Amino acid sequence: MMLTCLANCVRGCRGRVLLPVRTAKSFSTRLAEVGRLEAPKESGAYETGQLFLHRVFGYRGLILFPWLARVYDRDLNTKKEKLGDAAENLNNNNQQQQGREVKGRTHTYYQVLIDARDCPYIRAQTEAVTFLGHQDSARSLYAIPGLDYVAHEDILPYTASENSTQPPLQHELFDKFLSPVPNRDPPFGAQQTLIAWQRKNHPWLELSDVHKETTEGVRVTVIPFFMGCRTTQSSNVYWWRYCIRLENLGPLPVQLRERHWRIFSLSGTLETVRGRGVVGQEPLLSAALPAFQYSSHVSLQAPSGHMWGTFRMERSDGYMFDCRIPPFSLESKHESEAPTNQPPTPATNQ
Repeated sequence: MMLTCLANCVRGCRGRVLLPVRTAKSFSTRLAEVGRLEAPKESGAYETGQLFLHRVFGYRGLILFPWLARVYDRDLNTKKEKLGDAAENLNNNNQQQQGREVKGRTHTYYQVLIDARDCPYIRAQTEAVTFLGHQDSARSLYAIPGLDYVAHEDILPYTASENSTQPPLQHELFDKFLSPVPNRDPPFGAQQTLIAWQRKNHPWLELSDVHKETTEGVRVTVIPFFMGCRTTQSSNVYWWRYCIRLENLGPLPVQLRERHWRIFSLSGTLETVRGRGVVGQEPLLSAALPAFQYSSHVSLQAPSGHMWGTFRMERSDGYMFDCRIPPFSLESKHESEAPTNQPPTPATNQ
C-alpha cells in the first residue's frame, strides 16, 4: 500500500493517523494508528519538533525550522495579464505592461526530516540535499539523506499516539538534533547541535526563490540552490542543485517522456540538453500518484546564469504537449557573506 494514499485514509478515520504495517510472516499489510491529526494552521509558522504528514507524498516527517522564500508563480501572473488587458481596453491605461512582470510573494517553507520507514514508498528523492565539501581540497560532493523542503500548505500536523510502541520518527539525526521536552507542544525541542548544524550548513541549505508554472494541467515547481565553487589552477567552476516537483492537476494520467533544457551562462555560452525522462525515469502522474519530485545539478564557469526548458509529456489519450519549466536564475554568493535569508533559530529545550 503506497503512502501517497494516506490522505484518503486519514479523511475517513475521524482525525486518526493510520499507516500501513507489513506483517513479517504473511507479508500482508494492516493499518496501525500512529497519532491524531491536528487542525492545519492557516497563518503563522509551525514550530521545531512538529510531526506532520506530507499532504501530497504522504510520508511522515518532522519540522526542523522554517524558511521565508520568494515564490514567483507565473500562473498568477497570467491571470493578472488578462485583467490588465481588459483594463487597458476599457480605459487605455498601462496595466498590460505592469501585468507582465512576475512578482515574488513571500511564503513559508520548512526544512524537515523524512521518516526512514517511509522512504522506500514515496515518489521523491530522499537524498535531495547535496553540497560541496569545504574541508578537503577536492571539495567532493556530499549528500544528506532524509531531508526535504515542504511548503506550508503541504503540512498536515499530527500528535503521536501515547500508547504507540514505535518511535515518533526514525532518522539518524533525530536523537542528535532533538530531545523530549515535558509539557511542551510539540513535545520535542532543538538541541544545541541542531542550532550549530543550521548555522554551519546555511550556505547550501538556504532556500530563497521558488518558481512555478502550469501547462495543460501539469504544474512544475523549481527551487534552485547555490552549492559552492570549485577552484582549479585554470578556472573556477560554480555549482548549483535544483529540486523539481511535477504535479498533475488534470483528470487524465500523463507521463513524462523527454526533457529539454537551455542553460545560459554569464560567460556568454548557451547550452542545450536533451534526453529521455529525468534521473533515469519516465514518471507517470495519475490520480492515485499525482506528483513526482527529484533533484539534479548544474555547473557553470561563471558566477551566474539562467535555466529554462520544457518537459515533453504524453497524456493517456495519446495527446503530446510541451510542459514549460519556469525560467530561474542561478546566482552565486561568497561563502563569507552574511546570510540573506537566515531562518529563525529553533527554540532549545531549555
